[in-house]
Amino acid sequence: MCKAAFFDTKPYDKIYFDSMKQAYGIEIEYFESKLNPQTAVMCGGARAVVAFVNDDISRETVSVLKENGVEVIAMRCAGYNNVDLSAAAEASIPVVRVPDYSPHAVAEHTLALLLTLVRKTHKAYIRTRDSNFSLNGFVGFDLFGKTLGVIGTGKIGRTFAEICRGMGMDVIAYDPRPSDKRLEYVPLEELFERSDVISLHCPLTSETYHIINSYSLRLVKDKVIILNTSRGALIDTEALIEAIKTGKVGGAGLDVYEEESEFFYEDFSESILRNDVLSRLIMMPNVLITSHQAFLTHEALSRIAEITLGNLRSFFDGKPLENEIKQNKKLLRKE
Repeated sequence: MCKAAFFDTKPYDKIYFDSMKQAYGIEIEYFESKLNPQTAVMCGGARAVVAFVNDDISRETVSVLKENGVEVIAMRCAGYNNVDLSAAAEASIPVVRVPDYSPHAVAEHTLALLLTLVRKTHKAYIRTRDSNFSLNGFVGFDLFGKTLGVIGTGKIGRTFAEICRGMGMDVIAYDPRPSDKRLEYVPLEELFERSDVISLHCPLTSETYHIINSYSLRLVKDKVIILNTSRGALIDTEALIEAIKTGKVGGAGLDVYEEESEFFYEDFSESILRNDVLSRLIMMPNVLITSHQAFLTHEALSRIAEITLGNLRSFFDGKPLENEIKQNKKLLRKE
């Protein structure tokens, strides 16, 4: 069997990968630690590493992987902004990913964030558990007839747009490469000005870094809702907090956060959260944060394991790598 070192392992990862690894002839050694320059030495004896969104695959990490005999890096996710592709190319280590696991999983979680924010069901649940059946403070608004602005129209963005159209929302979109003739594409500034709800479904690139910033937040409608289930650094968090404090932003549903790598997927319930910005966001009554769980469905986890193991099998068998990330390839959307 070919051996792979699996980093940032969670219990649900093992369930799905263990159920399939034998069929693909791949031995997996699991590590709970995130992949970084210090932990990369643990992959000795493995021909591959399997990594995730918050692993540090910098030039230094790639160098250590190369020294320890790693031949391929398999991302078990769609995004790869945490990978130094130049360093990997120089080391002749191909990087593969999972471009399409379940757009419905992420789109439906985005809708869950939106509906929860608008109708305050999370607060109602807590209140009724205490036998408090008052409706004070729970006034929301109809989504029907409101305008949704989707930034990034890959499979996830298009799926979310379709869901919201089915609810009677008007949908406009921005993408440097328009891909859906059913959507009304508009310039980015126009999207900011017209949207009642803005949802981010693009990757993190030099062009999209802080696409939500102090300037764009001055353009948006008062009380706009901001949703982000893509990458945390698409939003300038300090600018968002200021816009929430002034009332310019009416609510934010965030499944990702700029500095999430130190916190998300871990249990800090018995500790003091040592991140003042994240603490401020959590305390705001019109901010809903989940810990990068939009992908977390049975269907998506099955697909991630299947494609990741398939990518590795193709590499080990010397077959073309369908899901290889090329150094000069720049995604314009998070698929």
